[in-house]
Amino acid sequence: MSFNDHLRDVQRQRRSLLCVGLDIDPAKLPEPLKGRPDGVVEFARAIVAATQDLVCAFKPNLAFFEALGRNGWDALRRTLDVIPPGVVTIGDGKRADIGNTSARYASALFTEFGFHAVTVNPYMGSDSVEPFLADPEHGVFLLALTSNPGSRDFQRKRVGSGRLYEAVVRTARKWNTRGNLGLVVGATHPSELKRVRALAPDMPLLIPGIGTQGGDLRASIRWGCTADGDLAVINASRSILYASSGRDFADAARAEALRLRDAIEEQRHHFFSE
Repeated sequence: MSFNDHLRDVQRQRRSLLCVGLDIDPAKLPEPLKGRPDGVVEFARAIVAATQDLVCAFKPNLAFFEALGRNGWDALRRTLDVIPPGVVTIGDGKRADIGNTSARYASALFTEFGFHAVTVNPYMGSDSVEPFLADPEHGVFLLALTSNPGSRDFQRKRVGSGRLYEAVVRTARKWNTRGNLGLVVGATHPSELKRVRALAPDMPLLIPGIGTQGGDLRASIRWGCTADGDLAVINASRSILYASSGRDFADAARAEALRLRDAIEEQRHHFFSE
């Protein structure tokens, strides 16, 4: 089964489009965990336990684990160990390099750590992306139009009669020969999200920017989903992770994840119910 089909099945079985991003900053750990040697791992595992039945995916942000030095990879492994097999894992590292280097990145993330999917930067072209796409069971989310303000510097530049992000989407469609390629499009760009979905009607979209960044949830569901109401992966990180800084942090994270999951399902029912 291709990754894209697997993602669709997971979303339908779990009745959720929600992805929790694990962007775990040691400085923002709740007071009971600050300064503890395993504070990051304890926090990550508590968040996973509290929200795992509400999500289709978890997205560990690799930078936050790498910043822990020699203990970071161990912390990542221990976090991945508690994510249920039925939940998609996305390694968010935005990797890509010349072909042989990309092959090592792909091996590390897919084989060594067991991620189902990764985020990849398309800037170096097809030979830098192909190693990540080699196995159809492993997914790739290619950066198209990211949620940060600096996305305007390059991604919106005119290329011929369109924009650079549109060229990325059109090229990604050609590369999606194994059914395992998707796109990253920020919820902070609702009108462009509509354009991306028009250009790529059947590809998964990883949509960050809901929550702290103020992305448009309603537009993200309306234009992020396929015609069947799926394959939008709505990511929220800080708004869930840091819903409380006290001992109730896990309960607060669950409450926020539940609120957001239900809001997503309400919008999905509104736009896509028969």
